Amino acid sequence: MTAKRLFSLDPSWHHHLALSAIACALIAGLLRSILFDRLDPIHCDALLSKGSWLDSAHRNWQPEGCMLHSYQANDASQCLASRRVVFVGDSVTRTLYFQFIHTIDPTLPKEPPDDGAKHSNHSFVSGSQTELDFVWDPFLNSTSALTLINPPRQYSTDAHPGRPALLVLGSGLWYLRYADTSGGLSAWEANVEAHIEAIARARSKPADNVVFLPVEEIVLSKLSPERLDTMHSSDIDAMNSDLYHRIKPSPTTSFSHILDFTSSGSVSLPLVFNKMLDDSQTQDGLHFADSVVKAQVNILLNLRCNDGWPKTFPMDKTCCRRYPWPSPVHLIVLASVMLFTCICLHRSYIENTTKGWVIDKDCLPAIIFGAAICMIYLADRTGLWLKEQKQFSQWTFGFLSLASLAVGLATVHRADKDLGFLNRDQSDEWKGWMQIAILIYHYLGASKISSIYNPIRVLVAAYLFMTGYGHTTFYIKKADFGLLRVAQVLVRLNLLTLTLAYTMNTDYLSYYFSPLVSMWFLIIYLTLRVGSQFNDNTPFLIFKMILSMGMFAVFMNQTWLLEALFEIMERVFFIHWSAREWTFRVTLDQYIVYFGVFAALAAIKIRDHRLADHPMWPTFVKASIGVSVLVLFWFMGFELMQESKFTYNRWHPYISFLPIAAFVTLRNASPLLRSSCSRVFAFVGKCSLETFIIQYHLWLAGDTKGILLLITGTRWRPLNFVLSTFVFIYVSHQVAWATGEITTWLCDEGKNTMPTTRDTTGSGGSSATYPSPETVPLAARGQDDLDADEGDLHGEPGTLIRHQPRRWVDRLVEGTTRRQSSDFRTWRLGVKGRLGVCVALMWLANALWTNP
Repeated sequence: MTAKRLFSLDPSWHHHLALSAIACALIAGLLRSILFDRLDPIHCDALLSKGSWLDSAHRNWQPEGCMLHSYQANDASQCLASRRVVFVGDSVTRTLYFQFIHTIDPTLPKEPPDDGAKHSNHSFVSGSQTELDFVWDPFLNSTSALTLINPPRQYSTDAHPGRPALLVLGSGLWYLRYADTSGGLSAWEANVEAHIEAIARARSKPADNVVFLPVEEIVLSKLSPERLDTMHSSDIDAMNSDLYHRIKPSPTTSFSHILDFTSSGSVSLPLVFNKMLDDSQTQDGLHFADSVVKAQVNILLNLRCNDGWPKTFPMDKTCCRRYPWPSPVHLIVLASVMLFTCICLHRSYIENTTKGWVIDKDCLPAIIFGAAICMIYLADRTGLWLKEQKQFSQWTFGFLSLASLAVGLATVHRADKDLGFLNRDQSDEWKGWMQIAILIYHYLGASKISSIYNPIRVLVAAYLFMTGYGHTTFYIKKADFGLLRVAQVLVRLNLLTLTLAYTMNTDYLSYYFSPLVSMWFLIIYLTLRVGSQFNDNTPFLIFKMILSMGMFAVFMNQTWLLEALFEIMERVFFIHWSAREWTFRVTLDQYIVYFGVFAALAAIKIRDHRLADHPMWPTFVKASIGVSVLVLFWFMGFELMQESKFTYNRWHPYISFLPIAAFVTLRNASPLLRSSCSRVFAFVGKCSLETFIIQYHLWLAGDTKGILLLITGTRWRPLNFVLSTFVFIYVSHQVAWATGEITTWLCDEGKNTMPTTRDTTGSGGSSATYPSPETVPLAARGQDDLDADEGDLHGEPGTLIRHQPRRWVDRLVEGTTRRQSSDFRTWRLGVKGRLGVCVALMWLANALWTNP
């Protein structure tokens, strides 16, 4: 008798776990928004009062739960052009002032002139005609200061041209330093009270933003004896406490005023300035290093400029900034996606008294795709989840890289036979580990590290190599130049990207990978299509390839041609693409695709002529292995010796094929290596296209500029990384399957429904339904038909249906049902008609589109 199993793990446990994690994250985000964000809806309070340094060099300040924009001269000048900015205060305020004007215009000084007149006023005009004034008044009691704080003539409107854009007031330390003559702490309190009340009573504020600086905390051990005798930390704490309670309304004040005191109140108080101070960053205990002061300036600019900045992508400013309300056309697009998803969800369920809720798998791809789009929009275009900045750490990068490698090696399995050169499993594995490396690179913001950027550029080139190799292999072997395959490939590559471009209000070219591989697919298709009847003639085929490569190089080098093309597309299709950005993306890897084309041709000829059976082949393989090892060592040394990534970029188009060829040679050096594959890497590789695109918004945030926090709190980043990665990979894998199914539906000439299951009912009446590995027929199986950038088009792996009442989540994750709903999905148009309707709708949306 077989022993009864005491415990059985549900085969779909990972689906249940992922869906539970997503549900918990959504609920937690919603509760946090309701309970906490109502007090600080645009995170101005977080900007001014909460944060921490992400690095030991004190260069990357992180406000709690929002992303700072690092303002450069162009950004800051655009925000403050032709306006006036005034600083009034003591030497601490003066230090902040000079760092501020240097940020606005780098040609202006970042410290006062050494002319002996340090206690004087300063005035500069930036290149953008911004008036930058400093009034020396450490007691805030001069006529100039009083006139600025309480102007005799009130500004009629908030947009009055004479009103300063920013007024920064700083005082306190001189009241302590010269208490005998100034009146000390009591005089400071009275003066501050009068100023704050005057600003509060005024019909309009004296400036767009009025900032009262906290009294700066001092480092006692570094103060001079004279300062040490008069300045005490207890007095400074008392002064800041008094400031806080005067500026922040008391609990008895009206509730509506409490909600937004830091952003819409009369005065802003950046208490966080004192939290940014570090004992190691000062020499005299009073004035701090440029890196700290520059971060304080950046906070002032984020406070003043963020919400007034055009609300277009990238959405990399989330501190003190409201998310835009969608434009009418954008709102229609979003509503259409949500409505279609809800309709599919409603129609996919039928109540059954014996089986409970049953999900119709014909609707499942649309439900998954639509739900994922909605979730992505909530993640990166609303405040449901918080976003924070990236921070590179070499230790974190090394740990994640080694941990990923260990998991990949631990899941290596070997097939029963030699699977051949660059087989499907191997290509999926290759895409997988490369994608993991790219994801780690993006998550940590390692693009500024040349020694990491350079190898990552080679990985991107390797993807394009696989594009050339895979498409060339298919077209030379199959000679299927019909438009159906073209439609299949382009829809599969661009369905997710185009949907996100409209729902997220971004630029199609910003998701550069899909446009790039789509362009190269069309180039390869046209090259092989012209004179395709002579493709068996190897010299003619090589000539075509060289001619194509030369013509394309000439086209890209003549920038006016691309600019003219984009101008025509803008006039006809109402799209706005940057020719400069696209030229950079294309020319950086413009030769590696052709190397993939020639590699495919060489592999086919070697197989056709059975060169592997030649007696000299083993010697050739050994020599190739030796050369490949030397090439890899040379490349590592070469890229490390480059002065910067910009220097390396000049070499990259001409040398990237060397490490790629070396890797391919070593990876296929023996039958053992060709038959071995890492399951984890292959799993990620099958959804590599989706992970590359979805990371922009669901794992990263701010259109890749920051990271998404499913778990609130900077200190919980490691735990957030684990949770967000699990959710991100799960959603990407589900979307990859759904996109493949929708592609089959859109490009299927023979059926009106999306075929997703295959009935294997036996004659005996019992049945077992398995999800069928339906694919868009892009290439025949069992051949070296690498089609790297089409993604995995296989059906979702599933398990045997249990003949018992099922929970709805089981139906969702396994997608098994016998119900067919042909009445819902019947689309009488053919493939050309369906795609034509889609193109027409996109054209109409482009024509009517407006930005908020």
